[in-house]
Amino acid sequence: MRKPLLGALVAVLLLGAGAAPATATSRPANASTRTTEADRTTQIRAKAVDFAGTVALSNCSGSVVRVPGSQPGDPALVLSNGHCLESGFPGAGEVVVDQRSTRTFGLLNSAGSRVATLRASKLSYATMTDTDISLYQLTSTYAQIQSAYGITALELNATRPVRGSAIKVVSGYWNRIYTCAIDGFVYRLKEGEWTWKDSIRYTPACDTIGGTSGSPVIDEATGKVVAVNNTGNEDGGRCTLNNPCEVDENGTVTVRQGINYAEETYLIVPCVGTGSRIDLNRAGCALPKP
Repeated sequence: MRKPLLGALVAVLLLGAGAAPATATSRPANASTRTTEADRTTQIRAKAVDFAGTVALSNCSGSVVRVPGSQPGDPALVLSNGHCLESGFPGAGEVVVDQRSTRTFGLLNSAGSRVATLRASKLSYATMTDTDISLYQLTSTYAQIQSAYGITALELNATRPVRGSAIKVVSGYWNRIYTCAIDGFVYRLKEGEWTWKDSIRYTPACDTIGGTSGSPVIDEATGKVVAVNNTGNEDGGRCTLNNPCEVDENGTVTVRQGINYAEETYLIVPCVGTGSRIDLNRAGCALPKP
């Protein structure tokens, strides 16, 4: 699971006290400075995805999200991972609903600067069964956040993402954006006692680290959230903690050291009702129930 791990913290120390991992590399001395039309197109596309609407948790990343039917006066929702709960990892088969919470989240603007502290009124939903998500309901509405800080919630895409799509993983914890593509989908992803269904596998460029757990995975073409970052195989272990393995329909196990994964979020959309209420009995809602 991509919580802040010792290796990530050591990396910060090596970079210098208070410094986060670099978001860009320096241009080699002999590199061309000529800007082509393709370069300009890429730069414009890159600017479309920034930190606005992402949040930093005490131990993870997250984002303020809405569904297509959300209204301005609805309480805002924050999306992160189930394994990012302040109470610890939910067990296999466990589903948490409507639990009181006063957890706080650091809201970031487009430049990655913290502009506000948002507070939860409750943990609406969390699980590590079939998927790895948590949804907190805030004391602020979408309209209040927009009015006070000029930040619009990120929209959850209502359909399953497509292989090969260009994506960005935006970490509010590290103020870092990873750029890669969807390499494919995993029938079953197993890590320790947990099993996740139809997970997204990144191409190697998204080498996410501890603290990126819960980061929104944003489709570059639409600007919508298609998944939530959650884990990666660190040491080449087979189906162990921090070393998930892929299992296909025939039970064949594949280990991909250094490759990282996310859980799709389109399944959340049918489960969000009036007033941002998570209703697991709504038509089309397939999230696990308690």
